[in-house]
Amino acid sequence: MTSFVAPESIVAHARRFYAEGGVPAPPRPAATVLLLRPDPSGPEGFEVYVIRRAASMTFGGMYAFPGGSVDPGDSQIRLDWSGPAPADWGGRLGQPAGAAQALVCAAAREVFEEAGVLLAGPGPEAVVGDVSGEEWERDRRALVERRTGFADLLRERGLTLRSDLLLPWSRWVTPEFEPRRFDTYFFVALLPAGQLPRDVSGEADHTMWIRPADALARVGAGAIAMLPPTLITLTELAGCPDLAAVPVAAAGRDPARPLTPRLATAPDGTSRFTLD
Repeated sequence: MTSFVAPESIVAHARRFYAEGGVPAPPRPAATVLLLRPDPSGPEGFEVYVIRRAASMTFGGMYAFPGGSVDPGDSQIRLDWSGPAPADWGGRLGQPAGAAQALVCAAAREVFEEAGVLLAGPGPEAVVGDVSGEEWERDRRALVERRTGFADLLRERGLTLRSDLLLPWSRWVTPEFEPRRFDTYFFVALLPAGQLPRDVSGEADHTMWIRPADALARVGAGAIAMLPPTLITLTELAGCPDLAAVPVAAAGRDPARPLTPRLATAPDGTSRFTLD
């Protein structure tokens, strides 16, 4: 059984929830993306892109990956699509084809909104290059402000969503005592050549590339904070010696199985998140 020390603020909130007989909120479907790139300091290993949520956001102060809730527009059927079909994605994610398509679209949309990285191209074998210019930024802001939809943006640009650039990794459900709950599917994706993530979301106050093992070491030293889904996902990724090993590991996982951290009291009296 895996366990992590729980922040006191979360423990206090959970105790109030149970003492007052709180009713769990229904979890909202969501998607998050682990952007990976080769480690620029050496021929082996890789780095992952993480953002620190602003204090005003849900889970403020915690480092996480770009992502967010599924929007109604993510199930848009007028979407040029390459890679596994929505029905095939549904088999991997344990969802109907429409819901699986919405999750994949949400992953691609959120990583563009929050990090300025676009997993799309002019055809099934190509990926768009630099998307940091003024016109692209105008399109990105229109998407964030919901003045346009993701499918509309791709269609106007003559682009196809490259669903094959996303690999499903895991599924995490927020504990029942949290007021805002998410049923979040985690995906991994290699940073497309010619693109660079940018801190453009307004929801983060710090971003960085870091090796998974180094991130875990900094959490252990108390230098940065992460919630169990992020910690465990980084622990799993740290077991991959290089980028070539990541797709192999992803293929052997069950991304449809929901995982939920639970609070428990350890023998030493501390409150810990546990995961069976």
